[in-house]
Amino acid sequence: MKKDIQVFDNVLQLIGKTPLIRLNKMAQDYKGDFFAKVEAFNPGHSSKDRIALHIIEEAERQGILNPGDTIIETTSGNTGFSIAMVSIIKGYECILAVSSKSSADKIDMLKSMGAHVYVCPANVSADDPRSYYQVAKRLHNEIKGSVYINQYFNKLNLDAHYHTTGPEIWEQTEGQITHLVACSGTGGTISGISKYLKEQNPDVKVIGVDAYGSVLKKYHETREFDDKEIYPYRIEGLGKNLIPTATDFDLIDKFVKVTDEESAHTAREISRTEGLFVGYTSGAAMQALKQLNEEGEFKVGDKVVVVFPDHGSRYMSKVYSDKWMGDQGFFDSQREVAEKIQYIK
Repeated sequence: MKKDIQVFDNVLQLIGKTPLIRLNKMAQDYKGDFFAKVEAFNPGHSSKDRIALHIIEEAERQGILNPGDTIIETTSGNTGFSIAMVSIIKGYECILAVSSKSSADKIDMLKSMGAHVYVCPANVSADDPRSYYQVAKRLHNEIKGSVYINQYFNKLNLDAHYHTTGPEIWEQTEGQITHLVACSGTGGTISGISKYLKEQNPDVKVIGVDAYGSVLKKYHETREFDDKEIYPYRIEGLGKNLIPTATDFDLIDKFVKVTDEESAHTAREISRTEGLFVGYTSGAAMQALKQLNEEGEFKVGDKVVVVFPDHGSRYMSKVYSDKWMGDQGFFDSQREVAEKIQYIK
């Protein structure tokens, strides 16, 4: 009797069920046990695969998306890649409005996945007609048969992680998790995971990671939007200059802010010490973990999960480029990069 061939029908069936990996060297002196939820194991190399598939399939179920339609989205890169990947499999056109802060690697990847890309200036207000929010809205209004995903204000963003990432972490830790540390951009990842975990155990502490130059931490603490908090920063996929409704601030216990420079160095450190080639946002998440440890947040017996949302390949022209790091002033006498390449002539 012939056995069935073990095969996936398409790449979308690989989304989710990402591994939890112990942090050994980076957290060896910390109190507690520390684990990374490594979302780079998704086929699109980021956590955004989850929301792209969930939102698009829900739009199909509701009859909002029909064959031959166009999907439009604003993205710092990772969501766009995931949407482009899903669109290829399902047969939709894909248009992406991208922040100019996105790395050249990300923009090239989006183009290689067949997406039509509009690169919009990063350092303009959210209501500026040139912002990627407004460009996406304009294109949606102009293109018949288009659907605007609008991840920042789409509850399905949160739902995707409530139904997948949250249960995975609970199961992988056997319900022993005490802390979750995750970056907050749209807020869907941290809110969705938190909603599930806190339903299982209200004592799980959920800590969001924000960037200097973003409004999220202060809004969480005061419920007031303060535009004086806004200034340019380099980390992609983290922080915001508006308040996304996809974020449920009541599900987040506190926020920690991290700098561009420390996050970049920490991303490189993760690669060198743990063998995990992670992105800039993952570096930010680990940097927050470092700061929390220094503040005495953790104790012996704690089980801490930090979400690493993306892959280092998206940042070859940024945090993994010595030239870029030098241009930003991120190398100094204590942090000069060691030369690893020798040319034999």
